[in-house]
Amino acid sequence: MSLRDDIFASADGELESKPLSDRLSLGVAARLSRYLQVLTQARKMGKDTISSQELSDYTHINSTQIRRDLSGFGKFGKRGVGYNVDSLVSQIRKILRTSGQHNIALFGAGNLGQAIASSDIFADHGFRVVAIFDVDSKRIGKKVGSLVVRPYESMREVIEEEGIVVGVLAVPASAAQQAANDLVEAGVRIIFNYSDSLLQVPPDVTVHTSSPAVDLLYALYFYLT
Repeated sequence: MSLRDDIFASADGELESKPLSDRLSLGVAARLSRYLQVLTQARKMGKDTISSQELSDYTHINSTQIRRDLSGFGKFGKRGVGYNVDSLVSQIRKILRTSGQHNIALFGAGNLGQAIASSDIFADHGFRVVAIFDVDSKRIGKKVGSLVVRPYESMREVIEEEGIVVGVLAVPASAAQQAANDLVEAGVRIIFNYSDSLLQVPPDVTVHTSSPAVDLLYALYFYLT
């Protein structure tokens, strides 16, 4: 059964979903995630519609590829008008299975951790930071936004109580591997790593490392070519 058999357009152009038996390819999932990022920001800016060329300008993905990606899941947009931003955000979230609310635990209440907790970067995509942990007694008990910094030792209990699915590491590189180990033991299978450490985790755990330097090198490559 193909993905198009699983997710298909109804008569009014909206997508109807069946349980997916196959995973999206990494390439398609990565591109859809980039479209979603642009669409979410466009919605915050008050845009009602967006064209494939505008998506291309913001993502640097060819507009033909964008139309091909989206047409693989149903009928989107109108010629000369573009895509409805709200509708496309909703449909891509369904395709990526990210509809609803997902709880995050943040590790590290230093400057970076506080910036992450205060940002809408996760909330815009349905992720909610519900707990912040630190090992520094001077930070434990203090408020960061609406949350109180918790002692690191309470992480396992909180992860279970809050149904946390993602752990975000804003800790020094020297502490990252141990934090990752503890998250895995607590049942978390998605780790977002802001440290410089190369994490070793079991095959069923997904680690995404965010590096501004790598992003700059990527941008520089396209500038120079």
